[in-house]
Amino acid sequence: MTPHSTDYLVVGAGTAGLAFADTLIAQDPNAHVTLVDRRGKAGGHWNDAYPFVTLHQPSAFYGVASLPLGSGRIDSVGLNAGLAELASGAEVCAYFDRVVHQSLLASGRVAYCPMHEHLGDGLIESLLSGERTQLQVRRRIVDASHQGPSIPSNHRPRFEVADGVRLVPPNALPQLWQRAARGESLPRRFVVVGAGKTAMDSVSWLLGAGAPAAAIQWLVPRDSWLVNRVTTQNGAEFFDAAIGGQADQMQAFAEAESVEDLFLRLEAAGVLLRIHRDRWPTMFHLATMTPAEAAWLARVQDVVRLGHVRRLEPAAIELEHGRIAVDDPAATLFVDCTASAVEPRPLLPVFQDGRIVLQMLRLPLPAFSAALTAWIEVHGRDDKHRNALAAPVPFPHSLADYPKAMAVGMWNQAQWGQEPALRQWMRECRLDGFSKLMASASRDNPAQQAIIARFKQHAMAAMANLPRLIASAA
Repeated sequence: MTPHSTDYLVVGAGTAGLAFADTLIAQDPNAHVTLVDRRGKAGGHWNDAYPFVTLHQPSAFYGVASLPLGSGRIDSVGLNAGLAELASGAEVCAYFDRVVHQSLLASGRVAYCPMHEHLGDGLIESLLSGERTQLQVRRRIVDASHQGPSIPSNHRPRFEVADGVRLVPPNALPQLWQRAARGESLPRRFVVVGAGKTAMDSVSWLLGAGAPAAAIQWLVPRDSWLVNRVTTQNGAEFFDAAIGGQADQMQAFAEAESVEDLFLRLEAAGVLLRIHRDRWPTMFHLATMTPAEAAWLARVQDVVRLGHVRRLEPAAIELEHGRIAVDDPAATLFVDCTASAVEPRPLLPVFQDGRIVLQMLRLPLPAFSAALTAWIEVHGRDDKHRNALAAPVPFPHSLADYPKAMAVGMWNQAQWGQEPALRQWMRECRLDGFSKLMASASRDNPAQQAIIARFKQHAMAAMANLPRLIASAA
């Protein structure tokens, strides 16, 4: 049943909206929240994701604060072997369904309106009946969709597609068997269009499903730096790799003389990876993988670097800087991986009069950022104080953007450190991958204490050097 009044109207029941609602009702026992989403199930874009998608980083710090995701398993096989499990898209969807029905709705203080559109100012409309309801919002409307991703399954490519071109989203790849079942011929050549994590996942899936590396052509407008997943683990057994990796990162920022020097130092320390060592990447979207995954993708040698695609034809591909032939048009399938999960969005004040705009407060953790925003909403003195704790972190697109993003993230971290209650919440919150791990360091373990000391030393030097790095890239 749609309520007629609520304290908070959260628009969007994806990761950010659910993480915000979960922490808000935990921190404010009197608050009522209404979730509105145009989809039929909670989970946002995960409901439309390609079937072979997984998290980039450990399940242990994704989702909502009150309900763990995953079993804490360490993978024993595959390209993620030896590291914390990565939930699949199906697992994430099932998890968010439990969050809504077993946690949020069960609290008695959350209403959920799927298949509804927010028309503005608390007016919502059912997509099925057209019925409109005017909600009285006593506190704030929460925009949980401001930084929502573009979705491959309903993405419209920005390039021309001529008649006769077989172009599919990655969602269609696991369904190719149905063509064989109908007696139709299957493609023998695959052209993957795009260079981001979706394209990487698609190439990896094709290889794993049996496509020969020589049958895959990869159209890469620009190469990408990658975060080494080994450094993102939050289990105690990974203390040296995770906190040591943070210390290495701070040292790189402290000592780098230019942005190019910074990325070389991060690579040398094992913090960042690249798929092709002979290419200089110019993109960094924080895509995360293991060294084994990077080596797996490097098996594809037919990589075309002629800029963005302008037009696909059955027998030719027109790109920004050239035109190439399609070897076997009748047997070729194009895979559109150009939808971006990190479309540029303007940065806005998070806390506004009657409104909250959820944004990234720590990269690349949308769930933690949303939960933290809820904590700040409940415990902040006023909006000036709240916004001082919640500067939106700009998402990096070029290499020059990374020092800017790091500067804002470190500024936020410094502000949080001045708030004892917030520090304690972060230490206990499962969505913060590293505070608890750092706090767990034994005073009787000199090696761990040395890593923490090195981290603190280089963090201060990094803060001092960041303005020089930003200026050098201007």
